[in-house]
Amino acid sequence: MKLAIGSDHGGFKYKKIVIKHLKEKGHTVLDVGPLTEERSNYPTYGIAVGEAVMGKRADFGIVICTTGEGIAMAANKVKGIRAGIAYNDEVAKLMRQHNDANVISFGQAHMDIDDVLRRIDIFLATPFEGGRHATRVDIIKDYEK
Repeated sequence: MKLAIGSDHGGFKYKKIVIKHLKEKGHTVLDVGPLTEERSNYPTYGIAVGEAVMGKRADFGIVICTTGEGIAMAANKVKGIRAGIAYNDEVAKLMRQHNDANVISFGQAHMDIDDVLRRIDIFLATPFEGGRHATRVDIIKDYEK
């Protein structure tokens, strides 16, 4: 699987750990930045991840900032992106299963790295259920048109 990942300075440390984890699992990783831990702006990287997913340069996206909030908001501004914060294991599963989420978000200052890695694995292993959930996702897609 090809995955796009981005962070700001507040998520940079976890981004490096996540990239290593993903590569060990055999995934291809597109790191959209930043390349250093210097202060940076989360919208730049949230949008870049969203554009990589919508441009089909990645199957899914992962975004990380201090809280996971701002970078998810930025990613969600890209038409077609459905990003959510995986604040527990069940949500990591349900955002794929029920919402067909294509970007997962984390807050480095508020989440343990072991939880982040496990939730990424859950997210990537969970298919979209479709059915009644497809109707709801289609409402979002139709609004974006």
